[in-house]
Amino acid sequence: MQAFVSEQRLLRQGLTNYWGYNTLNFFSPHAPYASRPAQAAGPDAVLAEFKGMVKLLHQAGIEVILDVVYNHTAEEGLGGPRTSFRGIDNATYYRQDGGGTYIDVTGCGNTVDFGRKAPQRLILDSLRYRAGMVQIDGFRFDLATTLGRGPDGAFDREHPLLRAILDDPLLQDAKLIAEPWDVGLGGWQTGNFPGASSGRAGWSEWNDRYRDRVRSFWLADIAEARRNGQAPIGIGGFATRLAGSSNTFSPERGPLASVNFVTAHDGFTMADLTAYDVKHNLGNGEDNRDGSDSNRSFNHGVEGPTADERILRDRRKAARNLMGTLLLSAGVPMITAGDEFGRSQRGNNNAYCHDSGLTWLSWLRTREQREMHSATKRLLELRRTNPALRPGRFAVSGETTPNSSHMDWYDAGGALMDDSDWNSPENRTLQYLAASTPDTEEFNRILLVVHGVEDEVEVSLPVVPGVTSYRLLWDSATDVPVEEDGTEFALGAKRLVEGASMQLYRANGPRVETLA
Repeated sequence: MQAFVSEQRLLRQGLTNYWGYNTLNFFSPHAPYASRPAQAAGPDAVLAEFKGMVKLLHQAGIEVILDVVYNHTAEEGLGGPRTSFRGIDNATYYRQDGGGTYIDVTGCGNTVDFGRKAPQRLILDSLRYRAGMVQIDGFRFDLATTLGRGPDGAFDREHPLLRAILDDPLLQDAKLIAEPWDVGLGGWQTGNFPGASSGRAGWSEWNDRYRDRVRSFWLADIAEARRNGQAPIGIGGFATRLAGSSNTFSPERGPLASVNFVTAHDGFTMADLTAYDVKHNLGNGEDNRDGSDSNRSFNHGVEGPTADERILRDRRKAARNLMGTLLLSAGVPMITAGDEFGRSQRGNNNAYCHDSGLTWLSWLRTREQREMHSATKRLLELRRTNPALRPGRFAVSGETTPNSSHMDWYDAGGALMDDSDWNSPENRTLQYLAASTPDTEEFNRILLVVHGVEDEVEVSLPVVPGVTSYRLLWDSATDVPVEEDGTEFALGAKRLVEGASMQLYRANGPRVETLA
């Protein structure tokens, strides 16, 4: 929503910066997003319309998180246009080496120098203005590692700007989300942003470890198993992500520090992850050089569109597995717009420069897209109504931890898993029982069955103290969400699980006091 312009290169090619990651002004809303009357009336009307939008969203119970790009500006490299800092104080606002050459850790030609006080103060003023005057509820910081680089260029989790954002009274209730990397040396900083401070929750972070392991488990590993007869890795890493990534985020930060995602604006859409092995970016004008080559995707036998119903069914199930994992994991789920119904970008994994049907959301849906939308709605409902899926803290071994979930892990036979189960690439099936530790919500217990092999498997529902029966809530093997018919399954009941699929059950019965 920040005012931006398209890069000169794109304009020469007849393209446009559709995403807006080419900031012109850190305070002004992007005028072309406003209505024509507001644009004609001028900047004050554009701002008033933006504020009015935020107010209406709040009235509807929707918080507004603003994606902010402070790491670079639209002035590009040294040959770029002079539109802001370069003409005011080039030496202060941009990182440069001793010869005046720009140091670029953003991949966009320039890097704002947050080792200096003036840029720090500017960004803090911008955030305070948006939180105070515009009533924005939170911010997602693009390439946030750049904001934490000091005078020597190294990332510092106690950087004055990161700490000032946390400690500012006007920002104390704002949600802070870091994209915890940039393209410079030492740029990958997932898990290293500041935690709680003065009663604040601290920073949350995009969890790329979650993205990579979930994609691999349901897509790349299965593709490898088709080629070589066995997946390269077992289920341990996947389970860690499912449980909130405690090996990435410290206990005091908890699972809510992890913003779980499978897709984002850059990269394949969820549907394309299941339909393309490689990127198809020729339309971007860079001879297919741009965009990531590490997609961890699987086309299920044919690259791109196909009429083969077996392949299409596998793709739909894989998309439901990805969405199901995302919405049933501990942590904060982030869904990319369009994934809820299966939007495709025809294999383009860097569609930043297309303001066209390639990137727009269509309200005309196929039957399969309506079914995916129904599955997503069902999963969101299940997450909302089952607090065991939403722990706010990591459980502490030997203690009852309020607002956490007690987690037990069983194999396909219903026995507690041991070390060999976690580490063997031959084992890609588990049963995950999560029981809430009530803080403000009622006691709740769920069982998630995960099966990451294409052959079907029979599981024995675990026998657990306090559990009296199980009721099936969701099955990723079905195109249409299962209807709860009241059927109860006994402890130890044998249940058939389709290849590469998930099942979610509610575990009925009274609470039994357990220690983590």
